[in-house]
Amino acid sequence: MTLKAGINLLTLILCLGFHANGQYILQGKITFERRTNLEKRFNDPRMRRMVTEENKIRTESFTLFFNDTASVFKAIPTDRVDEMAWMTTKNSYYQNLRAGSQLTVLGLMGQNVYVQDSLPARNWKITDSKRSICGYECRKAIYQKNDSTRIYAWYTTALVPSVGPEGFCGLPGTILGLATEDGGIIYFAKKIEEIKPTKEDMTIDLGKNKAFTLKELRTKIEKDYGNTPWGKRMFDDLFRWL
Repeated sequence: MTLKAGINLLTLILCLGFHANGQYILQGKITFERRTNLEKRFNDPRMRRMVTEENKIRTESFTLFFNDTASVFKAIPTDRVDEMAWMTTKNSYYQNLRAGSQLTVLGLMGQNVYVQDSLPARNWKITDSKRSICGYECRKAIYQKNDSTRIYAWYTTALVPSVGPEGFCGLPGTILGLATEDGGIIYFAKKIEEIKPTKEDMTIDLGKNKAFTLKELRTKIEKDYGNTPWGKRMFDDLFRWL
């Protein structure tokens, strides 16, 4: 083997790399658990009356399928009868990483509302804080959405695509943990599978439904429901992550 060939081989090995958990992953399935504290989520006294010590923590499961070009995040269906299911949102996201676009499916008043726009641009502050999630070393990043909303994310470079729960992206790796600053909503990966997602896994069908841009949807909700107290709550819920 020539010196040049040896250097090229070494470069290839270094580029492919091996993590503590094995080879860098380009595709797979992540199962997330979301814990929502309803006491922190709702400020309205009428809503708070429905929340007790026994039911204040809601636990729900989601999947994130991903490869090097796209990702799909959605809730895992359940047959369990749950009279309080309406108290939390279950949005779905399809991201085309190559095209830089995102299709979001929002639950609004019992119907799906579709939002098609570019991938969200967020200014992340990456910190030196680290923790292990599902055996992967993750680094903490902070997103200051506005004066009152700060989001924490923990990402790993071992999973290469820049994807995460609730359509969060823009970090040098996959987000395995996501939380609001007050701990009201927390996502953590519970299982990571290195599999090849199927075509069905990677599809959210818009069909013939109308798709809004994010700006158009904001304008419509503010116009139609902005003068009502419940309309403001609905707006806050829908745009908590957007």
